[in-house]
Amino acid sequence: MTTPSLQEVVERQPYPEFQAWWTLGDHFVGFMAQAVVTEWRAAVQPAEPERVARLVEEYTELVYGRESRPALVDDFANLRGLGGFRSGEFDAISYGFYRDTFQQLAERTANEESLQKERRAFTRRVGRRFFQQLSSHLSLALPSQLVNANDFALLQQAIAQAGGFLVEQGYLREHFAFRFDVSAKRGDGAIVQSESDFLPALTAGTAYALYEMGYPIILPSAVYLYQTIGEAQHHSSRTIEELFARCGCTASETDDFDPTGFPSELVVELWEIRRE
Repeated sequence: MTTPSLQEVVERQPYPEFQAWWTLGDHFVGFMAQAVVTEWRAAVQPAEPERVARLVEEYTELVYGRESRPALVDDFANLRGLGGFRSGEFDAISYGFYRDTFQQLAERTANEESLQKERRAFTRRVGRRFFQQLSSHLSLALPSQLVNANDFALLQQAIAQAGGFLVEQGYLREHFAFRFDVSAKRGDGAIVQSESDFLPALTAGTAYALYEMGYPIILPSAVYLYQTIGEAQHHSSRTIEELFARCGCTASETDDFDPTGFPSELVVELWEIRRE
């Protein structure tokens, strides 16, 4: 099967609700630039901002019908001039650096299974670096493990602080929720869990959560990367995944979740959480 081009997927699935850009907070952009650029330079040889700039320019034109701001990629790559970033600019930047990384990994990875693992590992390394900065900035207090009600309360507080940051800084335009009361379809079955069921379910093996995001700024590029490359950035998901790791848990979104029934403006993920 032929892989579709960026132009084809944009024409097939435009995002008119993202055409009006909003301004992002300097902390978010700065933390993300440090995380993305550091891991991109480690993963891609040679790491050439000019190559990323061409991808960003193409993306900005096709998705937003605009010209990319001069020196946008060069400034981001050198961690300067990061104030006043707008949503569509970051969406394009994220697309450019991740597409370049994913393509370069494909050129040196032997098979598809290994390539998928390498690409996901890159997204996790970026999430880890971003979380390190976020945790310090917010002075997050996390338990080393999730055993009792106090541990769970600390976890919930930290997730709420992280979500508040993502909304306040403009990564999510209007909504964040990470819920442990779950009622959702999954494959041919259903998941039902109350918040009070979470710790017993975790002790038994697997617990669940629902992650709701209102207009994440990278939704267009995430969809387009997935449709053309097969992997997306998952900036906030990889950040929360790292948060759980600091609490002695493995956690991630599932692949067979049916989001039917949730409002169209929300991106919703069903998460599985297990103790390490």
